[in-house]
This record gives sequence, C-alpha cells and structure tokens, in this order.
Amino acid sequence: MTRERITEAAIALLDEEGIERLTMRHLAERMGIGATTLYWHIDTKDDVVDLATDAIFAEAPLPDGSEQTWQESVVALLSGCRSMLLRHPWSAALPLRQRPSIGPNFLTWLEFLQATLSRAGCGAQQTQAVCWLLYNHVLGSAASQSNFQWSKAERVAAQEQLRTEGDKYPTLVAYEYPLDEDWEANFRLGVKLVLAGLASQLPADD
Repeated sequence: MTRERITEAAIALLDEEGIERLTMRHLAERMGIGATTLYWHIDTKDDVVDLATDAIFAEAPLPDGSEQTWQESVVALLSGCRSMLLRHPWSAALPLRQRPSIGPNFLTWLEFLQATLSRAGCGAQQTQAVCWLLYNHVLGSAASQSNFQWSKAERVAAQEQLRTEGDKYPTLVAYEYPLDEDWEANFRLGVKLVLAGLASQLPADD
C-alpha cells in the first residue's frame, strides 16, 4: 500500500464515477482494503483529491520552447492542460473547492507559465492577473465542453427557435450561436486574443 497506488485508484474512481462518488470508504472498497487501512496513509478525502489533482498535471506536458515565441509556448502549455482536463472531466470543477493546488506537478506547470510571461516582459502584477485569466479560460473551456453536450438536433432546434425571435436576438441568429461547437478553435482563438492584447501592453524591444 503506497500513496502512489492510492492516487492511481482515486483517479480511476474519479474518472469513472465523478467526484461526488469519492468517499474514503468507497475508495477503500474499490481497492479491496478496509477504510482504516486507507486512513493510515491519507488523512482526509480532500487530501486524496489533492494527490489526484497534482498527479494528472503530470499529463500536461511543458513545451520545449526552444523554437517558439513566448505566445506559442503559452498556447501549447494551455492546450496541453485543456486536453488533460478533458480526459479527467471531474478536475475542471475543482476551482469550486476551497483548497489551492500546491502539489509539485501543478507548481511546475504554473512556474513555466509565469516564467514565460515574465521573460516576455510582464511585471509581477501583470503576470498574476494574466495567469488567473488564462487559467480560468482553460478551466471554463474544459468544464463547458465536458458538461454542455447538445445533440445536433437540439442545436438545430435551438437555432430555429432563435430565428423566430430574430428581432430580439439578431446577432445570435446571424452568428448561429447554438450551432457553434468548435470548442478547440474557440479556445485557441480566445487565448491568442488575450495574448495579443497583453503583447500590446509590453515594452517594445530595443
């Protein structure tokens, strides 16, 4: 019995059943051990979630960056994180918890993001603000894609409903809001727009 084995079992449980089904007793049952044995290694369910969260961040690769602009490095980093969150849909809901992520894998990921922004010329306050904006964009995109699942027929029906009230919602009708399901393209464009705005605020190179 090791923390690594417990973490692997917790991730499997979370992936298959969701965070609402995670309890120390249920995790112990899946592992074929008693809850008391589990408590010898992990104090609380929140500790299990913290371990699982940090473990999946090991799946979000850090870009090489050797032949990339700082903007390309940030886009690659965030896209990898988004893909990881989509593989583990429960993880996108974790910001609702009251415990910050402070495990080594997450901190390494965040260090890369902040260091990249710092090298681009961001000051401390800019870096913090942009990190929160980008991180929330990643989480929101992954959570929306994981939970907002309309069928094609439902999307078409929603578009037709909007058309009947086109005088109230002309822009939504014209841009076919219900039919847009290209999550990846919207995510990447959103990141690029944020970074373009940030770049315009940075000191010009000599």
